[in-house]
Amino acid sequence: MSRRIEDPVLLIGGSGVVGEKAAGTLRRLYPELPLAIGGRDMAKATAIAQALGKAEATRVELGKAGLGLAESQRFRAVVTFLKDDTLSSLRYAQQQGVPHLGISTAAFEIAPEVALHINAPERSAILMMSNWLAGSATLSLLHLVRDFATVRSIRIAAVLDEQDMGGPAAHADYVRQTGAVTSALMRESGKWLWMQGERAQRTFTMLDGTPVTGAAFGNLDLLSMMGATDAESIRFDFALGETSSRRRGEPFSTEILLEVSGQGRDGSPRHVRQGIVHPAGQAPLTALGVALGVERLLGLDGATPVAPGLYLPNSLLDPAYFVQRMQEFGARFHDLEPEVGP
Repeated sequence: MSRRIEDPVLLIGGSGVVGEKAAGTLRRLYPELPLAIGGRDMAKATAIAQALGKAEATRVELGKAGLGLAESQRFRAVVTFLKDDTLSSLRYAQQQGVPHLGISTAAFEIAPEVALHINAPERSAILMMSNWLAGSATLSLLHLVRDFATVRSIRIAAVLDEQDMGGPAAHADYVRQTGAVTSALMRESGKWLWMQGERAQRTFTMLDGTPVTGAAFGNLDLLSMMGATDAESIRFDFALGETSSRRRGEPFSTEILLEVSGQGRDGSPRHVRQGIVHPAGQAPLTALGVALGVERLLGLDGATPVAPGLYLPNSLLDPAYFVQRMQEFGARFHDLEPEVGP
């Protein structure tokens, strides 16, 4: 089934908080890229489409055969901004033979998506982009370790402001992913472990020097970092609370704290820590990650479009380019003193 350059990218949930922001980011990067704002609230989707230009509102019914779309409709890619428990959006992309990008699946939930790929590996390029803020932590971390010969330990901490939860889909993701399992996945001394209780908690220092206790969070960043670095120890901790900017009386922001230990290229021990903040919260970085994922899947960057397969962000996106774009879209990077401990 041939695809035309005029066929739009279908954004399922494109009228939500992150979906609308991602549509705007794609429009900023690619003014002529056709978009379809998919959802059930046609009034809202239509308003967003009209504001974007070169976009249309499209009614999407998850769980229905063919998403309830007309057989004549064609899309260049399918992007899903909410948890599709039916996986009908991924099935639709496979049936149409177009790429699919999703951002709402936790590490413990990926088996059904992987199974769909295994059963039809030649159908679609499937980008599992449920890493923190659609790859913002993973790609920044991999850019940070570019001067390491070997990486031994990786610790990432993310702080989401309690006023920055986003829309209903984001809240549902948070409730589901933090409540579905009582243990947290992490890698310790070369072994994958499920931690509970005190071992699943860690106190770290925020950008303004405030200590906060977070809980280990088993997301796709762990899988990306293991494959890219083979670090012996990897953990991702998450805290919901007040960000440093709001404590200063400013609007909420979002914070990511990266810490890496290992060996430098000169053979000496190396231990670095970096903080990343976006003054507008989590949505702009998530939206940017999705936009860069679409860009790479479709070859909008001038390179060859991605072949059918199963991908994580780090297998498709260049860390240096991703970080450059993050900075262009408002992210601020801070070199920090490493915290005490390995």
